[in-house]
Amino acid sequence: MVKFSYTILYVKNVSESIEFYEKAFGFKRKLITPENNYGELLSGDTIISFADVQLATSNLSSGFNLSKRNQKPFGIELGFTTENVEIVFNQAVKMGATPLEKMKIKPWGQAVAYVQDINGFLIEICSPMA
Repeated sequence: MVKFSYTILYVKNVSESIEFYEKAFGFKRKLITPENNYGELLSGDTIISFADVQLATSNLSSGFNLSKRNQKPFGIELGFTTENVEIVFNQAVKMGATPLEKMKIKPWGQAVAYVQDINGFLIEICSPMA
C-alpha cells in the first residue's frame, strides 16, 4: 500500500518559511537541518516539508518552476481545516500571507478562504466537511 507522507515546497529560505507556518497556522517544527536547506513541520497525518532552491535543483537536473509571490499560484493548494476560518485567515495575513479570497460559504455549507504564503504557494483555509 502507498501512503501519502509529506509534501515538499521548494523555497528560497527554509527557516523563514518554517517560522511563517508556525506563526500563521500554529504548526510545530519537527526539524531543520544544520545546513538550513531542509525542514519539516508537524501538521497532522501529513508532514509539510521545505527544501531550499539549491537542494531542490540538485535533485531535479532539468530544473523546476519556482513559486513566487504576487504571481498567479500554481494549480495546486495546501488545504488546512479549522473551525475558525476567518480567524485563521486574518492571522495568516497578519503574518505576511497575501489574501486572495475572503471567507465564503459554499453551497454545501463549508466555509472557505484562500491566501498565498510568503513564497506564493496557494493555501485553502476551510471548515471540515461534515
